[in-house]
Amino acid sequence: MAKITFSDSSSTSQLKSILTPQLEKLITKLHQEFNPERQNLLLNRKERQKIYDTGNLPQYDKNSEAATTDWKIKDIPQDLCQRRVEITGPVNDPKMVINMLSRNSQGARADMAMLDFEDSMKPSWRNVVNGIFNVIGAAKGELSFEKKNIDGEAEKTYELDPNDMAGVMVRVRGLHLDEVNVMIDDTPISGGLFDLTCCAYLAAREFISRGKTPKFYVPKCEHYMEARWWNRLFTSIEEEMGLETGTLRATFLIETLPAAFQIEEILFELRDHAVGLNVGRWDKIFSDIKVLRMHADRISPDRATINMQKFWMENYAKRLVKICHSHGAFAIGGMSAFTPGKDEATVKAQTEKVLNDKKNEFNSGHDGCWVSHPYFIGPALEAFPKNNQLEVLLPDFDKYPDLLMDGQGPKTIEGLKTNIRVGIAYLHGWNNDLGCVAWDNLMEDLATLEISRAQTWQWLHHEITLDSGEKVSKELILQLFNEELEKIMNELSIKKGSPEALDFSMAMEQSYEMFTANKLNEFLSLSSEIEK
Repeated sequence: MAKITFSDSSSTSQLKSILTPQLEKLITKLHQEFNPERQNLLLNRKERQKIYDTGNLPQYDKNSEAATTDWKIKDIPQDLCQRRVEITGPVNDPKMVINMLSRNSQGARADMAMLDFEDSMKPSWRNVVNGIFNVIGAAKGELSFEKKNIDGEAEKTYELDPNDMAGVMVRVRGLHLDEVNVMIDDTPISGGLFDLTCCAYLAAREFISRGKTPKFYVPKCEHYMEARWWNRLFTSIEEEMGLETGTLRATFLIETLPAAFQIEEILFELRDHAVGLNVGRWDKIFSDIKVLRMHADRISPDRATINMQKFWMENYAKRLVKICHSHGAFAIGGMSAFTPGKDEATVKAQTEKVLNDKKNEFNSGHDGCWVSHPYFIGPALEAFPKNNQLEVLLPDFDKYPDLLMDGQGPKTIEGLKTNIRVGIAYLHGWNNDLGCVAWDNLMEDLATLEISRAQTWQWLHHEITLDSGEKVSKELILQLFNEELEKIMNELSIKKGSPEALDFSMAMEQSYEMFTANKLNEFLSLSSEIEK
């Protein structure tokens, strides 16, 4: 009999209050059934990358069953038929979760809120456990949070209005990430399997009792065989819970370059559970760089210049729209990573950027979009005046377009500095248990850190010459890291030698090591951290 063990910590004690023997048994059974195949799928990723590193490129399969037969996904539930604006944020923070699900100060509310165990949340065990409790509270419509002052007295209470809240969607962790605080026969469990199983088992019936569909997001899929794995996992959970197939519904992010070539095949595998696919633009940029890391003719331009108007990004988004709509699925647009800023001029400029971005997505045929800050819900809703656009089929668009970054565009010292600033800021947040940080009027999460890390590594590996004439080297990168650290300390009025100064210095050293490593790591982290 397999044995499940948990890290000995206060978070585990908290989790044990809701972790029934039946749930432990289910987690163990699913791990035994699904983990061997997961490991094979992860090995297949490495083998494909070796092929790309030798000069080969991802290819379409124009003769697949998905591409050559007529099929539709399972009918979309009524409470998922309007997804004009979705707001996202970390699932572990109850105040953030309540704010995402509620109306903002202007009275606007998102149609959906994606409660995130992935890119915007550091996968510490404390955060994971708090996230599970917040999902349960959101499912019941009973989540509340009491803000206290420095004396421990209640200052403000945040509560959900169960009759006026956004639809709850839960994004689980990706296939690659181990949850080392849960071991089965001394093997760590899949973080995504753990998130999905716990949230479905503990919250799905709460949603159903309130007339809601249990809704999930799944990230980082790279291949249709991975989609098949996830689809089987959804089905197994439903069978164990006595639910009809398709009770649990999911939106998958198409946010890797290999997956962009397999959109139709991935959706086909998921047709019993999928309600749509999402254009995960930031992780897609990271994947473009990572997959093509060794291709000297496809070196990425400045991160700030890679937008949805770049032909390979526009083609990827329109391909997703065309394929999704042809099979009755929603096509959800990407994240505008802007924050409002603090002065009137900045707020106005940032709002205009979001509005233009969302209008472009609507005009491309998307059914909805993402925002990262409640302030932008209203402008985004303005850009999406229709419930959905399933009728937009893009008949004149070739569904097999060019999806490969061409290596054109500026490569500047300012772009390198931006990457470095993001590295320092994000690692400082990460070390303080945060998975996203507001920085330079942008919301930087794991995906944007990964872009900065991979691009700097790529420029260094190929020893490119910047537009201003400097050759990218470890010496130049270290010099810029030191300069940007000093600027950050001055901007934030941090005294040298203070604890915060030491924290930022440590973040600088960590990010420098990552950005200049001999080998580009696949992800910042492949596992959670053991909680003591």
